Amino acid sequence: MKEKEKYFLEDLLNRYPSLKGCENDIESAFNLMADIFQAGGKMLVCGNGGSAADSEHFVGELVKSFIKRRGLPPEEKSKFDSFGEDGKYIASKLQGALPAISISFLTVFGTAYINRFDPDLVFAQQVYGLGNAGDLLFVFTASGNSDNIYDAAITAKAKGMKVIALTGESSGRVGEYCDVIIKVPAFLSSVVQEYYLPVYHTLSYMLEEHFFE
Repeated sequence: MKEKEKYFLEDLLNRYPSLKGCENDIESAFNLMADIFQAGGKMLVCGNGGSAADSEHFVGELVKSFIKRRGLPPEEKSKFDSFGEDGKYIASKLQGALPAISISFLTVFGTAYINRFDPDLVFAQQVYGLGNAGDLLFVFTASGNSDNIYDAAITAKAKGMKVIALTGESSGRVGEYCDVIIKVPAFLSSVVQEYYLPVYHTLSYMLEEHFFE
């Protein structure tokens, strides 16, 4: 990791000393995510209830500027030159992005699928349709035992994907199919979810520092 990337992790641990035991797993999650994005892969993210909101929030920090300007590099801007002034304007405003998709908020698909098929496969179906070998599934699950998260993790592994889970102190059965598990020091779902935000914000800081000068 670069020094600035280490700084963000150290700052997290200074502000939340109870997360000290998660340091190595957060670093491992960052390294895996960086490798996936560097190789051209994408990340699918999901969770239930409040964790669904976290999945959307996390993705929002990755596909646009988070804390630093992400202007397009000259070689990317030049691809818009043939479109005249409109192309140049668009290129001047676009921001660098990391390919991440929340699969928790596809309302039309989700309600249609749950209505006609098996509700516990609502995430698995999207992982199967959108995921490829070399991609990553990132799941939020306080208990690690949600059926739809568990089924999605199995599907991801069957597709040749990597899996990262952000869970409570007991990672539950989903842990069996994870490459990295960040287990925050709490059992009660509401408390587990309070740890989610600082963890994925730190990962967002680190990834932005890694990929965007």
